[in-house]
Amino acid sequence: MPDNVSRRSSLKAAAASAVASALATPGAATIGALAKGQRLAGTAKSNWSSRHDRVWIGGDYWANPMEDWRIADGAIECASPGGNRSVHSLVHQLVDAERRFSLAIRVRNLGSPDANGGASLRIGIRSEIDEYRSNCFVQKGLDAGILEDRIVLGDRSAKLPRTMGSGEFELLLRGEPRDGGVALTLTVQAMDGKMAPVELAAQVASARVLGNVAVVSNFSTPAIDDKAQASSRFRFSDWRLTGDAFAHASKQRFGPILWAMYTLSDTRGGEGYVLKLSALTGPMGPQDSKDIELQVQRGGKWSSLGTARLDPDAWVATFRIANWEAGRDLRYRLLYRESLRGGAVETDQYAGTIRAAPAARPLRMAALTCQNDYAFPYEPVANNVLRLQPDLVLFSGDQIYENHGGFGVIRAPADRAILNYLRKYYQFGWAFRDVMRHAPTVCLPDDHDVLQGNLWGEGGAAFSEAALASKRSDGSGGYIEPPRVVNAVHRTTVSHLPDPVDPAPVAQGISVYHTELVYGGVGFAIIADRQWKSGPERLKLVVGETGQGENPRSINPAMDRDDLQLLGARQEAFLARWASDWRGHKLKAVISQSVFAGVSTHQPEPDRYLKYDIDSNGWPRTARDRAVRLIGTAKALHICGDTHLGTLTQYGVEAQRDSSWAFCTPAIAAGWPRWWRPDAVGLPVRNRPAHGLAETGEYQDSFGNRVYVYAVANPDIGTAANRYAQAQQKGSGFGMIEFDTQARTYTLSAYRFFADPAARDGQFPGWPVVIHQEENGGRNRLR
Repeated sequence: MPDNVSRRSSLKAAAASAVASALATPGAATIGALAKGQRLAGTAKSNWSSRHDRVWIGGDYWANPMEDWRIADGAIECASPGGNRSVHSLVHQLVDAERRFSLAIRVRNLGSPDANGGASLRIGIRSEIDEYRSNCFVQKGLDAGILEDRIVLGDRSAKLPRTMGSGEFELLLRGEPRDGGVALTLTVQAMDGKMAPVELAAQVASARVLGNVAVVSNFSTPAIDDKAQASSRFRFSDWRLTGDAFAHASKQRFGPILWAMYTLSDTRGGEGYVLKLSALTGPMGPQDSKDIELQVQRGGKWSSLGTARLDPDAWVATFRIANWEAGRDLRYRLLYRESLRGGAVETDQYAGTIRAAPAARPLRMAALTCQNDYAFPYEPVANNVLRLQPDLVLFSGDQIYENHGGFGVIRAPADRAILNYLRKYYQFGWAFRDVMRHAPTVCLPDDHDVLQGNLWGEGGAAFSEAALASKRSDGSGGYIEPPRVVNAVHRTTVSHLPDPVDPAPVAQGISVYHTELVYGGVGFAIIADRQWKSGPERLKLVVGETGQGENPRSINPAMDRDDLQLLGARQEAFLARWASDWRGHKLKAVISQSVFAGVSTHQPEPDRYLKYDIDSNGWPRTARDRAVRLIGTAKALHICGDTHLGTLTQYGVEAQRDSSWAFCTPAIAAGWPRWWRPDAVGLPVRNRPAHGLAETGEYQDSFGNRVYVYAVANPDIGTAANRYAQAQQKGSGFGMIEFDTQARTYTLSAYRFFADPAARDGQFPGWPVVIHQEENGGRNRLR
């Protein structure tokens, strides 16, 4: 015991040192770093006057929330009377308070003049990590604008000669260094000439002006989901930024092409290797082009491989190209030719690399899951994955959560619900597009991706009336979202995967995506482990309540029934075929959303025991056993995520350790915390691993499943004010798997959020681990 305590203490000390070191190192896109880069020369002007009408307002901006804004007749309009609706400049930030600057905007109230929430220019918008993407979600700064009949500058205001009404006004905010701070002057001018210009001045500390700049509709009222706090909404035009106090970072532009994902898979047939590539744009308008062109570079020359049409819901264009040259790297670029008002065309380009399929060397895969946006944009993880240069990248689900970006969840009508989803999903691509730019990527939807707290898909069934009446999205079987929304989610996440092996849709016409990927000598079965799963109401189970008060050591036979489903008959049949097909590969792995055991005992506090986590795929047990037998027959490693708790386990069915190993990777940013603390509630344990770590060994989980827990990344309680330090405390990080097809081994690593991949203490206790292929069939070497 003293040795374990000493080891844990030393690991905590090393982790604390890593956090301090990482927090002291500024990111590439902080205000301080941007101040050292290129500055704005002259004046930058908004480009809305040349754009067609649409929801997405352009790659130079981030709109909060996207679904509430649109370009209309050459200006941007907020369609909602909700509070604190903002549009941030992505390309320009105020970085130098020692230089003069100015911002100007024209504004008009399109709503009722009563209960006016005001329109403003906002400066000094900064998060605690001071990074331009994270700054976009901060809803405070220094406002300079009009509120009813008053001119407002920070905490100062003065009465105007007239109310705003429906007239057009110009706001001009100027700043210059003075007396160790910044002297600000706001001028309000009526464009109809019926009011003399009014000025208001203020002296502020330099730090108050640095950061993102934005225009804000209803700046004086809070953003409470999609609820209106005022009756006003505003139109903005002719936004101008002047002065070299602004950074100019064109590389921070996000769109029209947002990012791309691709896979390359050996069909072992007449089509050879097939490339599937999907490109995503923002939601375009009726008069915008709907085509994207794919080009590749050979011999220094670019040649076209054709165009693909953007889906009008998901805004994704998908290419499928057979007989790909898999033996060499090929540069690719995507071109979107945006038609402008007046007939001009502006071309946007997104470039990357289709990498050669690994041959005669191990395949290295990064495995990531669960991106709660309190830690957005997850730079320590994204940068570490880039440093490790994986051959393949996996995002196993929960690329979004319902709270992403604020402003709530919209469930109807479907078109607006899709925009609400897309805006959240774009944060994923914004954070990880450089990871996906040069490596094939597998991306799966999980429960939160389809905007549910939990998902038991029931073969595509809709939520029952009783489930809808409960006002919960996490307690019943079926889908809460309309099929049009679910299918849009699927298209954004899986369009680039190899073609489904059994493409017939499930109930309601909801699409399926289970498939096979053969790459680098490894065969992957990609499955949807919730799409057919039975709902808890079939056994009258209440999520979070059933089982409380039961003896932790007891196994309740009423928790299972033979007719309940996990993978469903279609996916079970697929796995049975796949398990015996070894063409073109020597190692196998199954990729799905969650682990097939109940490897958590406490949530959301370390001392709150929850016996039955029905969200886990340890339930229902009979269906789980069928799935585990199939995976074991294939001698496949199971790779998954979802639980916010990194674990390495070996499944048992008839006996302990008679089937495959499962690597549930740490969350990128763990939200709802879970712990595995079986020893604290007295669960019987046998055969602890040789490393002697606590909470490991052979157990039965609460559903009666046999499970050997070799390593677990139990978190601390997240208390840090800094988002990245909190993610480290909560056990966040990512996984890496090296597939050695010659040695027939899998090397598994679990890195902490702030890890130095080259340092041994950068991994969670118990990792790295080497598993031999034979161990996935129960012939065990690891002790």
